Amino acid sequence: MRLATVDNGSPDGALVVVSNDLRECTPANEIAQTLQQAMDNWKQAEPSLQALSDALAAGTVAAVPFDSGSALAPLPRAWQWLDGSAYESHGNLMQAVFGMESPPKEMPLMYQGISDTLLAPTADVPLPSEEGGIDFEGEFGVIVDSVPMGISAEQALNHLRLVVQINDWSLRTYVPLEMKTGFGFVQAKPASSMAAVAVTTDELGDAWRDCRVALPLRVWWNSELFGEPDGYQMSFGFHELVAHAARTRNLVAGTIIGSGTVSNSNYREVGSTCIAERRGMEVLEQGEPKTPFMAFGDRVKMEAVSQDGSPLFGAIDQKVVRG
Repeated sequence: MRLATVDNGSPDGALVVVSNDLRECTPANEIAQTLQQAMDNWKQAEPSLQALSDALAAGTVAAVPFDSGSALAPLPRAWQWLDGSAYESHGNLMQAVFGMESPPKEMPLMYQGISDTLLAPTADVPLPSEEGGIDFEGEFGVIVDSVPMGISAEQALNHLRLVVQINDWSLRTYVPLEMKTGFGFVQAKPASSMAAVAVTTDELGDAWRDCRVALPLRVWWNSELFGEPDGYQMSFGFHELVAHAARTRNLVAGTIIGSGTVSNSNYREVGSTCIAERRGMEVLEQGEPKTPFMAFGDRVKMEAVSQDGSPLFGAIDQKVVRG
């Protein structure tokens, strides 16, 4: 099942069920007005949404054209956005470049970002200055239903409801400054973006493996392929990230958990999903970074497609502009 949110003039948009080819959709308002409403009542909403999805596939329900480029983020605003850093190759590279101490291997890294705004997949990204070190970060994520505090990773398997694709925007100039405070990111992490379509795990087929998305995430910067690492190489699966997040708190339905920057150990061959990694490789190999961060007017596109090449989440395709 594939779900999306279309713009109806309200802050949370309107929930629709989307066809497998992402060409058509049908309103889900008789089941839930918004995706958040569906998440709040997932056990009751999911069977009805699935039946509507089946009817859309069979052509027995009225459908209208769907344009992923004009859709909103599946959750235009969410109660909670928690982002992990689950790719060891990314962490190792950043530690080598910045001389950071290695974190404990038995515990995933995670920070809490802003969730009151999640940008639409083709919305311009307003930022105050190029001097902030504008960077993109391609990620996968999950949306959970209500998760009780202290849940185990095995129990968390039953709460992973939807999979999404994310661009976690970063301002790299502020990252080391805020890390030194010992608190969390604020200025370094503006609003993130999401691809238009959220999918249930069964839509991924064999690409949903060990609670990981085993698909390449392709990133183009100003129309040039920048990287295509595979999402599978997470040190912690999404079930483990959810259990970590819920260790001392309940997770409200609609909480989004991110994977962190998708990265592979053979990044020299497959490239990266963020500029910081490429700059890190340049520091290690050439003594200094050569690749600049983004400038106003630059575009970044990122997309993961199904194993057969068909569309899945839709593309994130955005331009950075002066805010």
